[in-house]
Amino acid sequence: MTIAEELLLLAYDKEGRPDVTMTWLDPAIAAAVLAELVVHGRVEMSGRRLRVRDQSRLGEDELDAALTLMGAKSRRPVSCVQLLERHGLRRRLLTRLVTGGVLAETRGKALGFFPVKRWPEARPGGRAEIRARVAAVLGGAEPDPRTGTLIAILHADRYTRTFFPGYDDRRYKEVAEGGWAAEPVIRTVGVIADAALYAMAGE
Repeated sequence: MTIAEELLLLAYDKEGRPDVTMTWLDPAIAAAVLAELVVHGRVEMSGRRLRVRDQSRLGEDELDAALTLMGAKSRRPVSCVQLLERHGLRRRLLTRLVTGGVLAETRGKALGFFPVKRWPEARPGGRAEIRARVAAVLGGAEPDPRTGTLIAILHADRYTRTFFPGYDDRRYKEVAEGGWAAEPVIRTVGVIADAALYAMAGE
């Protein structure tokens, strides 16, 4: 499961309804894909722009597709986020989670008239495992790169307290800014997380 898919699981409640706006979620999951490529050493900062430094495949369809989409051109971080979110990323990730048996896709009607889709958990425990892992780190455990990246994105977009209330703000910041990867990686993930905010505003 990618970091972006973990973020999706956190963003939907147990009935399969989004707990956040799509205006936030779409840039956030695009940022999560970019951040995971940074953690794997495929994307890096070059000046103030992001570029692919290694086109070799990771064997993960969505991450490899993002590498192909970015190509050889360097771009501003916000442009990279916008590039990925424009290509139906959320829908594809939801479909992957349904195909993998993690979520189910249901259809119904709101107010008895408007068609709606829901994505409840098909296999209980996935969301709980992610929440437990993040909560353990916020409670003082050492972060791994995956959890550190997830917290960094949530913290930059001011959503950490939405999903994980009750922790000291200093701990959110401490985890987001260090300890789980090399300093250039953490710095670049922070830049990407910030870029999601600009992408929400259409900048």
